[in-house]
Amino acid sequence: MGIEGKVVVITGASSGIGRATAKLLAQQGALVVLGARTASALEAVAQEISAAGGRTAWKVTDVRHRAALEELVALAVKKGGKLDVIINNAGVGPISRFDALRVDDWDLMIDINLRGTLYGIAAALPVFAQQGSGHVVNVISTAGIRILPTMGVYAATKNAVRTATEALRQEAGPHLRVTEISPGMVATNFGDSITDLSAKKLVDERLADIAMAPDAIARGILFALEQPPEVDVGSIVIRPTAQG
Repeated sequence: MGIEGKVVVITGASSGIGRATAKLLAQQGALVVLGARTASALEAVAQEISAAGGRTAWKVTDVRHRAALEELVALAVKKGGKLDVIINNAGVGPISRFDALRVDDWDLMIDINLRGTLYGIAAALPVFAQQGSGHVVNVISTAGIRILPTMGVYAATKNAVRTATEALRQEAGPHLRVTEISPGMVATNFGDSITDLSAKKLVDERLADIAMAPDAIARGILFALEQPPEVDVGSIVIRPTAQG
């Protein structure tokens, strides 16, 4: 079916999976509307897309604030006249053991990974209802499938999103599509948010050993988006072949 002409909002779009997805979807003819917290990084991605002939718009967006998601969706509707897809991709992973008591990190993961995704859904649903169509894509993680030490709160936020995604899918009816994407180890700046040095060392080493390129996730998202309207790809898990 292709995605040419679709209007797609992407959060966490300035790097990693979000950046790769924005570039790929723009190459396929979508108007990509980018949100992230850093203006300079967003502008750089937008310039890359424009230089390659793609269409894009961007707005500094902190997903911890509901109004910021509403404004990003409003920008997409203003620029494209509609909203076809929202990709809730923004996330952080300052992982650590529970007894490290990094409660501020727990709060940050809850606010961005869970609350930010819910705010994205809340911003998009009224537009989708008015149009009679739409597609919610939530980027989750294999950390919620295989639970490991130091991943407790991170995995909990991702599994909370997994639960919400499945409930939304069941509520959605015949005109709203809902997809969860669960990436494994991806070569992104995931480790940058980790404040526990021992956990950061382990993650950085593992990423260096087996991580796959963000393009792998972007292609999975594209696959879900380009299906016919009556086909709903509910869940995709994408891991490096070397990941246990």
